[in-house]
Parts: sequence; C-alpha cells; structure tokens
Amino acid sequence: MLLWLAELTGASFLLSYGAEHLSKKYGAKFVGRTLLSVATTLPEIAIVIYAAADGLYGTAIGAGLGSNLLMMTLGLSIMLLIATTRLSKAPLKGVDVTTFKLDKIFLLATAVISAVLFIDGYNFIDGFIFAGMFGAYLIMALMEMKAESKAKKEVVEAGNPGHKVVKVDGGLPGKGPNREMTKAMLAFVAGTAGIFFGASPFIESLEGFSLEVGVSVIILAVIISPIAGEMPEKISMMLLARKGAAGASIAVANVLGSKILNNTLLLAVAVFGAMYHGGFYANIALNPILEYQMILVTVVTIGALIMMFKKEIGLKVGIILAVMYIVSLFIQFLLPQDLTLH
Repeated sequence: MLLWLAELTGASFLLSYGAEHLSKKYGAKFVGRTLLSVATTLPEIAIVIYAAADGLYGTAIGAGLGSNLLMMTLGLSIMLLIATTRLSKAPLKGVDVTTFKLDKIFLLATAVISAVLFIDGYNFIDGFIFAGMFGAYLIMALMEMKAESKAKKEVVEAGNPGHKVVKVDGGLPGKGPNREMTKAMLAFVAGTAGIFFGASPFIESLEGFSLEVGVSVIILAVIISPIAGEMPEKISMMLLARKGAAGASIAVANVLGSKILNNTLLLAVAVFGAMYHGGFYANIALNPILEYQMILVTVVTIGALIMMFKKEIGLKVGIILAVMYIVSLFIQFLLPQDLTLH
C-alpha cells in the first residue's frame, strides 16, 4: 500500500506543479477555483472512480469525506499557523476572508444538501443534482472573473485617458514563457496519467490492509486516502502562506474551491461509477459507518465555516481547527468497525 501511496503522491505533485504554472497564464483566482481545484481533486476523483466501479461504494464516499475533513481542519490550521507567525516572510495578524463570501455560502449549501440527500442513499437523480451544482459553481466563478476583469480594465483606463487599448493581463514575450507553459502542460498530463494508473492498485491494497489491521476500509479511506491527494495542496498552502496576504488569500480560495468540488463533482463521479457497476438504478446505500462519517464531516465543515464568516481568521482559529482534526481522528476509532462494509 505504501508503494502505491507514494506513487499517487508523486503524481499529485506533478499535477499540482502543472496547474499552478498554468494559472499564471489564465489568472490565479479563476484557475485556483476551477483548473487548480479540479487538479488537486483528481487523486480523489480517480480513487472514487475505481472504488465505485468495483462496487466499493463506502470506500468511494469515505475518500471524499476524508478529504473535506482533512483540509477544512488541519490544512487550514497549518496555513494559518504559518501566515500569522514568524514562519511567514510577512506575518499577518489575520487572513482576510471577506472576498470569499460566495464560496463560503456555496460550500455550506453543498455540504448540507449532500448530507440531506444521503438519508435515502445516492442514486442517479442525486448524481445529476451534484453535476448541476458543479456546473453552477463554474458559471459563478466565470461570471465573477469577468466582472473583476472588467473592473480592473476600467480602473486602468481611468488612469490612462485617451488610450483605447489597454493590456490588463500582461506577459513576457519570447521563448521563456512558451517553454514554461510547455513544461507545465507536460507535468500536468504526466501527473494525471500517474494518478489514474495508481488509483486502482491503491484501492486494492487499501482493502487488503483493512483486513490485516482489523479496521474498516471506510475508516482507512477517510484517514489514509487524503494523504496522497491532499499532500501537494497542503505543501502549496504552506508556500503560499509564507508569501503574505496575497498568498494566504489564494490558499484559502483553493481550499474552498476544492472542497466544493468534493461536495459536487466528486459525489457525481461516485454515483456514476456506481451506475457503471450496478446499472442505471444503482443506489449507494447509507450504512452505519457512512452515516456517522457524513454527520461528523458535515458538522466539522459547518463549524469551520462559521469561524470563516468573520472578517479575518487568525492563529486562534488555526489552533481550534487543529484540535477539531485531532478529536475527529479519535472519534473515527470509536465508530462501528464492520469489516464487511465496503
């Protein structure tokens, strides 16, 4: 299992590198919400696809829940710890989160909706609902990007009267950027291929390890799967947090965007994978372990978001989030451990 976990982690680094450099060309905030968020979610998507297609529905849902649990607590906690202390090149008293109001509302709504829909299990109708919510989020991000771009252009034009053509998003001409974009694209493709190559054997090894240690594969999926998928994102957050206010802001945008994807695109993929395995009317049924996991992750997500509805979040919030993650890990092993539930 460790071999395939390492393979997935390495592929995720390539993917993250490629997406981050592509964002320089297409705009950091929009790409952070869309391309970069999809890229950092691809490991989970691959794991969910293979798990659901093999009939391991519990493992598929557990992997997505684990990702949300990890990044909404420990991920944000580490970022705040760095951004507000001497670990940062420009320490902040707090990270401004007022510009992400729509993202926070969207994440709160998708977390609650996904939990409510799971009461009677997920079926094809829910799959289309999740896909629709993902599409709505992309449209929202696109509209906001266009509005911000238009506002910036108007500001520049106001400062340069008489100039009809204003280049807002400049770039350096020559071969340098082209080589960099080619390198980023190749890394993105290589990372994607590596993720889908390693996801299937990782799921198989995870199931075998579950039987060896006597812990439900669902619990292991919640705890272990996010390590491969979220490690590059956590490291990117650390590097961004050291750059001051702008970097910390981008890190927050990426976390919120990727967790919204988990509550929409990832769940849609799980449902469609189940339909591939069990037919059009396949149902991902609620079982005791998944019920407790869904409640736990939804409560943690709402708790984290409540703290983020303030103007700023700082070191105190980071400490609370870290404690929430430790407590949630302890709770994992108090949950039912029926090894027959996949």
